[in-house]
Amino acid sequence: MLKFSTLLIATSLAATPAVASKKTWADISDVGVVSLMVTSIAVPAIKGDGKGALQAGGSIAAASLITQGLKQAFPEVRPNGSNNNSFPSGHTSAAFASAATLWNRQGQKFGIPAMAVATLVGIARVEADKHFWYDAVAGGAIGLASGFLLTHDRRERSAAMVPWGDSHGGGVSVAVHF
Repeated sequence: MLKFSTLLIATSLAATPAVASKKTWADISDVGVVSLMVTSIAVPAIKGDGKGALQAGGSIAAASLITQGLKQAFPEVRPNGSNNNSFPSGHTSAAFASAATLWNRQGQKFGIPAMAVATLVGIARVEADKHFWYDAVAGGAIGLASGFLLTHDRRERSAAMVPWGDSHGGGVSVAVHF
């Protein structure tokens, strides 16, 4: 699993030259966010964890809805002057929602590299002149909140048996998680 996580980071960093153009930074942010979104849904789906894939999709959707609502409520001109959709960063919110989902469902082996890629996405959006730094921070906070609030860690056991005893007898208690 660690090899797959390393591949995720390498894919996002592969095109990063020492001095990147604004277009290159925009491309890096696009590749990073798409890689994270696909990974956060595909990994649980491949593992047969349909609930995890659904939670990942829901977390990304919630982050996107909140982000789009805030863009409409607080129109702000982008640093490059292209439109009024600067606050907050949608790429960053989706990236961090995906990373938080991967952390909760797959653990640190996926979560740490995913958080690194999500951070790269936020930095790339600022370097590409698409957002101010606070747009990326706000997007990251929205993504983390939706990812961690809507995604629950995967329970490895669905049943537990606990022996018990006292002065009058003993037995086994069974608890089942549905």
